[in-house]
Amino acid sequence: MIIKLSPQRRDDVLGVTKNGDVLTINGEVFDFSPMADGDSLPATAVMSEWFSGQIDKNNGELELALFLPLPANFSQAQAFPQPLLNVPDGPVLFPAPSPVIVTEDTTEERA
Repeated sequence: MIIKLSPQRRDDVLGVTKNGDVLTINGEVFDFSPMADGDSLPATAVMSEWFSGQIDKNNGELELALFLPLPANFSQAQAFPQPLLNVPDGPVLFPAPSPVIVTEDTTEERA
């Protein structure tokens, strides 16, 4: 499976698990196993806000695009993501955000 990522600034959480040609996205199951080689589906054929482009099956491999939510502390890897190639079964790993730097406020109040 090849998953292309379309970054989009939003505070949603995206959790994806892959099992063969079945994706579970935030608990919702999408089964693409009926697709034959050469088949294509427009993103509008899939009732989900997460698919950002056409879904294709070529040479036995699914190719699709998902929106990748970018948090306020997004990283360069999230802003300019590389396609995920040969995605194994299990939880899909997406690029991580930049660490949040917490600074201690040392301002003193004066009377």
